[in-house]
Amino acid sequence: MFIKITRNIRLPDPVKSARHRHCPELGPKILFFSGGSALKDTCAELIQYTHNSIHVITPFDSGGSSARLREAFKMPAIGDVRNRLLALADSSLQGYPEIFRLFACRFPEDGDPTVLKGEMAEMIAGRHPLVAEIPDPMRRIIRHYLHLFIEFMPRDFDLRKASIGNLILTAGYLDNRRNLDTIIYIFSKLVQVRGVVRPVINKYLHLVAALADGRRIVGQHLMTGKEVSPLGSRITDLWLTSNPQRPEPVHVPIRQKTATLIEEADLICYPMGSFYTSLVANLLPRGVGRAVRRTACPKIFIPNTGGCDPETVGMGIMDQIRCLAFFLNRDDPNVQETRGVLDFILVDQVRGDYHGELDREELTRMGINVIDTTLVSDESEPLIDEKLLVPVLLSLS
Repeated sequence: MFIKITRNIRLPDPVKSARHRHCPELGPKILFFSGGSALKDTCAELIQYTHNSIHVITPFDSGGSSARLREAFKMPAIGDVRNRLLALADSSLQGYPEIFRLFACRFPEDGDPTVLKGEMAEMIAGRHPLVAEIPDPMRRIIRHYLHLFIEFMPRDFDLRKASIGNLILTAGYLDNRRNLDTIIYIFSKLVQVRGVVRPVINKYLHLVAALADGRRIVGQHLMTGKEVSPLGSRITDLWLTSNPQRPEPVHVPIRQKTATLIEEADLICYPMGSFYTSLVANLLPRGVGRAVRRTACPKIFIPNTGGCDPETVGMGIMDQIRCLAFFLNRDDPNVQETRGVLDFILVDQVRGDYHGELDREELTRMGINVIDTTLVSDESEPLIDEKLLVPVLLSLS
């Protein structure tokens, strides 16, 4: 039997935080739609309170060495998955620092291809310093997957700037019938990941953005303002395509297991980070919005502070809220109300730096409540301090 209850809570609630810190293995299932590294520090703080957080990650990165892996094997990007697994790993585990160093290692951009293949051979043999220092059985597992990658690798594959962690996860993906869940599970057990990490879909697809100036941009790395100049024009639409040469929209459903993960959440977070490529991109596959609406838990948007996101050029904070609601509702054109997909917006209006003002009347009509609390500290300014954010999320869950 299920019943609905309403209660008042304290924000933040130190008693609740202390209880979770004492027993994190029974902590809440706080779900994040994200990608990239914006939540790295938040994850490090979060795992002190819960080992049950859920991280739905975008697999569409098209830049750097990820692009070469995606093109060579027609696979989803795994760099953001790797980053989140490491951010949630138990750093006190024997061998963790050594594994972290290996997974964070990249071959030099100007390396000689023959020399780099020789380095790979040394790693496979266990003689390379980065591998030799890892204790068994982790070392044997890593050597196994590096050996598999060499077997799968096309002869003309360019190892320059390749992430060793990405190569290991790619080998596991290919060795398990192109299924990411299996290698994520193996690696999660290997380094005691304190949470659940899943790509929103397990497909080789590309992000496409339509801009206000009429341009179409194909490829996530061209949208973030990190590898190339910022867009300079507002994004008006975003979709997925299977063909970057003819970028027509494709509508791919999420798996039932992903929908179930969403529906089990105690709190759903739309967190800070790259607004379109990390957050909205996660909402594009069919079924995400419906699963969110079916989930009887609070849903909260945490906008960026400090004007640090090139993807939101031309957008104020209210534009972001409307955009988020639009993509969450796109699953069902007959439902255009925000209630059920977004309940709260979390801001620090004293120290936070946001574009534009909150329209309280419009937010009330949308059914969104504003939580205005301290999120920015002297140490973190102008960004959000994870030590202030995490207790608020725990209190809401």
